[in-house]
Amino acid sequence: MSQTVDRALSILPLLAEGPADLGQVADRLGVHKSTALRLLRTLHEHGLVYRQSDQRYRLGARLFALAQEAMENLDIREIAHPHLARLNERCGHTVHLAVHEEGEVLYIDKVESRYPVRMYSRIGKPVAITVAAVAKLLLADLPEGERRAVAEKLDYPLYTARSTPNAPAFLRELEKVREQGWATDLGGHEESINCVAAPIRGADGRVVAAMSVSAPNVVVTADELLTLLPLVRRTADTISGEYSGRTPIKEAPEG
Repeated sequence: MSQTVDRALSILPLLAEGPADLGQVADRLGVHKSTALRLLRTLHEHGLVYRQSDQRYRLGARLFALAQEAMENLDIREIAHPHLARLNERCGHTVHLAVHEEGEVLYIDKVESRYPVRMYSRIGKPVAITVAAVAKLLLADLPEGERRAVAEKLDYPLYTARSTPNAPAFLRELEKVREQGWATDLGGHEESINCVAAPIRGADGRVVAAMSVSAPNVVVTADELLTLLPLVRRTADTISGEYSGRTPIKEAPEG
């Protein structure tokens, strides 16, 4: 990276800690004040930093606007799909991606199983919110008061003997999911279908989506499916890193 660009970008995390004057910026960068001033002026011209009346600098409004615009234009499905496809290639089972929107948890992507016995699920279709592993992850991330309000409004159909029966039981399950960082549906919606799921997080650490691997008992047992949990979690972490911008950009080979 260009030394000038590197120095200029190094100013931004410094100012994220709070306003700083010219001397503090120069000291942090290890450069002369004239060099620091030149960098600050350039960033100021682009709205990335702002000079206050006390002559200290802080992050500029343009930086926040750019960050907000970038977040709004991120497509979690586009980012996640290649990783979901690779996971499907490795395990062979159905892989889903889901989000929480307007009180529903919806599948927004699906990679089909390679086995002849397949799940009946569709992109755009709401999941069984009280039992689905992806729903548990998405709702578990809500603040406690909001979780409780949502749980008390839901109906609790008994799809199987393993379905969540009521709001107190659902809240206990959400608390467990929140603590352990993953979720399962072991025959809660359909007796013959099991599922393991992991959260995808944004830059602020909040859960923005959830992904899962599902398979029928005739293909793998619940215990066998659970052995895939580390792989599912690693995939979710990789997607989280790419979505939040934490994954380093690999330099292209020269030539």
